Amino acid sequence: MKKIYLDYGATTPVDKKVLKAMLPYFSEKYGNAMSLHSFGREANEAVEKARKQTADFFGAEPEEIIFTSGATESNNLVIKGVIKKYYDALETKSPIGDLVSKNSRIIKPHIITTAFEHHCVLDACKAAQKENLAEVTFIKPDKDGLISVESVKKSIKINTILISVMYVNNEIGTMQPIAKIGELIKKANEANKLTKLIFHTDATQAINYFDCNVNKLGIDLLSMSAHKIYGPKGIGALYVRKGTPIIRVQDGGDQESKKRAGTHNVPGIVGLGEAISLLKNKEARIKNKEILELRNYLIKKVLKEIPDAKLNGSKKFRSPNNTNFTFKNIEGESLVLMLDKAGIAASTGSACSTGSLQPSHVLLSIGLKPEEAHGSLRITIGKYTTRKDMEDTVRKLKKIIFDLRKISGKVLDDYYRSHKH
Repeated sequence: MKKIYLDYGATTPVDKKVLKAMLPYFSEKYGNAMSLHSFGREANEAVEKARKQTADFFGAEPEEIIFTSGATESNNLVIKGVIKKYYDALETKSPIGDLVSKNSRIIKPHIITTAFEHHCVLDACKAAQKENLAEVTFIKPDKDGLISVESVKKSIKINTILISVMYVNNEIGTMQPIAKIGELIKKANEANKLTKLIFHTDATQAINYFDCNVNKLGIDLLSMSAHKIYGPKGIGALYVRKGTPIIRVQDGGDQESKKRAGTHNVPGIVGLGEAISLLKNKEARIKNKEILELRNYLIKKVLKEIPDAKLNGSKKFRSPNNTNFTFKNIEGESLVLMLDKAGIAASTGSACSTGSLQPSHVLLSIGLKPEEAHGSLRITIGKYTTRKDMEDTVRKLKKIIFDLRKISGKVLDDYYRSHKH
């Protein structure tokens, strides 16, 4: 039985070109990139090449790229590093320190984010809230999974220091108006010279398909992971615009411009650089168009041929590779397990939340009831997905849903008598 992988939103296979670029740095060119001898210099050259490849993709300067272990670390560094810098500034002569001294009391910093961010952003913000280090506004998306610019504007306060809005939602694939929010923040900063609003986006799910030029988007900080773009796991990056007030939260060595301590993962960094450079070629653009066509085909077939199926999130403002369905009277985990038995790998939501019995916070945030959220299925496709994969998936999905509903006594007999499956 051929296995069909439809969980590209969780991780992607490493591209063969990426693996080839990485291999020498495991055993042949194994120096520590911080060492002064020839082995170290060789490794450092590879790191700096990857830094430039990454910077070029984002329209940034190489020194604005910080390598991390992935987007989770990058996002934690953003939330905690910006807050830490804020409190450090209170002890020095700075605009923030002046603001506090004028009010003769410490003003707790305010962060704006969304209710359906990845857990690493949500939990970092909630931890800051619990520790009384910051107050946080969690903006709810609309029923289509979109955040409005106006809702961001209304949430800004005098003590707001950071706005963090994910570019593409990891579960329902909705694309947020990052450039428009960036323009709003730019105008707000021009009007208020005392303190600056910092704008961050978690672009992990956006890198493959959307324009991530940091200047066009108007962002100060951007997080990403290599394993979502056909690169290796355990490596990511954080773009930090020059002058952005942020300091490291991990003590140790002076790597990464003293913003992220720890020995460089040279093979991983090389893999990230190679993977991100491949996204700009003509072949990648053609593939993305094919992926969009396959996604639209899948949505059309599922909604037409499976009763009580609903697409979650906007179809128009959506990542080309993402679909997320709710099936009435279906338990999502049972569906995923039966699909796996049939040779199809999909998920109920974020792979990072698989161990949780709670319904998806993303689906709840757009208005689904808990029982509806429990009946969700996320199918994310990629550059190795074929039309036959989609056809086989719909055929098997129809049968599995029929069988599950039959077991639970929820089969719509009249419908199924008139439809083959």
